[in-house]
Amino acid sequence: RPPVLVIAVGNPSRGDDAIGPELAARLEAASLPGVEVISEFQLQVESALDLVGRERVIFVDAGTGTPAPFELRRAAASPDFLHTSHALAPEAVLATYRRVTGNEPPEAWVLCVRGESFELGEGLSAAVAAHLEAAWSALQRLMPGSPERD
Repeated sequence: RPPVLVIAVGNPSRGDDAIGPELAARLEAASLPGVEVISEFQLQVESALDLVGRERVIFVDAGTGTPAPFELRRAAASPDFLHTSHALAPEAVLATYRRVTGNEPPEAWVLCVRGESFELGEGLSAAVAAHLEAAWSALQRLMPGSPERD
């Protein structure tokens, strides 16, 4: 398994909720070695199994109350943490991984990009274009071999 996993969450049919899938598509097009990308409508307990054998996982999502243009933060396992409107938060996925495998989860990050409009049938809003570009730059810095990687 590639050491880096990016799990992008969102619904491309709900306006700015397409931010996650858009960033996932960019990463897939870049074909970076050592990186696997998974796109989901929402996180589920089964997502914990995707973390097996990884060194780093990055959860990418859109948020309504997120500071513009995005928030990038480390994530830790917590079974009752709720961060987005999705069924399961990244912290809960990490806690599930710990519970199921008996091991500590891999290094985890959450990249939450500020969205403005989440209407059904809409595309990305004009206001999100700058947020998306800033988030893309931050995401690239988390990839293997990035000269700016932490």
